Amino acid sequence: MTNWWYTLYFLILGIIAFFTGEIITFLMLGFILLSLNNIHLTLKKIHKSLTTQTSEEK
Repeated sequence: MTNWWYTLYFLILGIIAFFTGEIITFLMLGFILLSLNNIHLTLKKIHKSLTTQTSEEK
C-alpha cells in the first residue's frame, strides 16, 4: 500500500469515528498504527543492511 491509500483509509475511519462518537479510540488506534508502521520500516532497513553485508562477505 502507498501513503495515499493509508491517508484515504485513515480519513474514512475518522469520519466513521466522528459520527459514532469514538474519537479517542480512533486517535489511539492511529498512534498504534503509526508506531507499527515505523517499526516495520525500521525492521525492513535492518534486514536490507544485513542481507547486503552477508552477500558482500560471500
